Amino acid sequence: MKRRDPAHAITVIDRDPPGATYGWGVVYWDDLLDILYWNDPDSAQAVRAGSVLWREQEIHVRDERIAHFGGYGFSMGRAALLDVLSRRASDLGVDIRHGREVHDLSEFDDTDLIVASDGANSRVRQLGDHCFGTAVTLGENRYIWLGTDEVFTRFTFAFEHTAAGWIWFHAYPSVAEKISTCIVECQPRTWHGLGFDSLDNLENLRVLETIFTRVLDGHSLISKTRGEFAKWSRFPEITNKTWYHDNVVLLGDAAHTTHFTIGSGTRLAIVDAVALAQNLYEHTEIADALANYDAQRRAALRPIQAAARTSMTWFEHADRYLDRSAVQFAYAMAARHGPQMPWRYQLHLLTQVPVVRKARRAMDSGQRWWRAARRGELAMALPLSRRPPEPIPTDRPRF
Repeated sequence: MKRRDPAHAITVIDRDPPGATYGWGVVYWDDLLDILYWNDPDSAQAVRAGSVLWREQEIHVRDERIAHFGGYGFSMGRAALLDVLSRRASDLGVDIRHGREVHDLSEFDDTDLIVASDGANSRVRQLGDHCFGTAVTLGENRYIWLGTDEVFTRFTFAFEHTAAGWIWFHAYPSVAEKISTCIVECQPRTWHGLGFDSLDNLENLRVLETIFTRVLDGHSLISKTRGEFAKWSRFPEITNKTWYHDNVVLLGDAAHTTHFTIGSGTRLAIVDAVALAQNLYEHTEIADALANYDAQRRAALRPIQAAARTSMTWFEHADRYLDRSAVQFAYAMAARHGPQMPWRYQLHLLTQVPVVRKARRAMDSGQRWWRAARRGELAMALPLSRRPPEPIPTDRPRF
């Protein structure tokens, strides 16, 4: 909003102190960089510079059975991402106030618009006294968001069988290649059977380290961030019948959640913010801007939430597929969003061949460089003396 009209007076209120966040890393793909470079090249460049590139996905299914997926993505530490966005906002003249809780909206009576981006348990949304039509549905599986000092260079899935049932993790590098995010998940009967409902925090970690010792290569799991241990949870799917009421509008997880197995939470929050800013720029009346934002983003999110719901349900019944070979199981996981053409399985088999994977990596690298050039990333990386002047965009993005 500040780049579109510097006359806006914008205040960001953050309940946490500067640089503080819970959790470890976020994962994203080229499409987020495309959006960021269109909206604000400076912050986009800083995000890309602070991110780790991972190539391919690797699936371990008990013992030494391994399968591979192609592709690539990016990941970044949550604290580093917040620092980039905070510094950029401050540079543009946004007033950022840290360490302040909001208990009552009456103190903002003179504010034209209140944007609530305070997470799935949004306090601002709850202050609306059910005006948003919020519905919360909890997933069946239990999960816990951890870190590890094992450095994964690929997006890694590891499924291990225990006497109580199957348990698995999703892991990816997140903090300058020194630490990885590791999300452990299991079905309720496994969670109870392994005693996680009664073990203390350190005992939880020791049991998990023992179960995954082979894939972690003996490295440790990390639970504590900001002095608090991570806790087992059930994923809350948040939906709202409307994303705005009067002059309050919801954004990100406050408006919607998508299961972590599709890795879209951060991307969707940023796209929400870009779409909201653009609508406020295009419409004279705030009410018109909010109505259009609500219609645009809820329509765009509908298939994404359906895919996330399908993914969550698939993992809740993953044990149905784990009697297959690792390669067959990996394909079932890849095809969990719906029917696939038969030739896709043949392609999946080919990607298990090392020489084919090498060729696929080369193709992915070419695609990555082409997309980076198209969005201006390579030009932004040039020294200032050699950088061409930044054109003023005349077209508008699609959301």
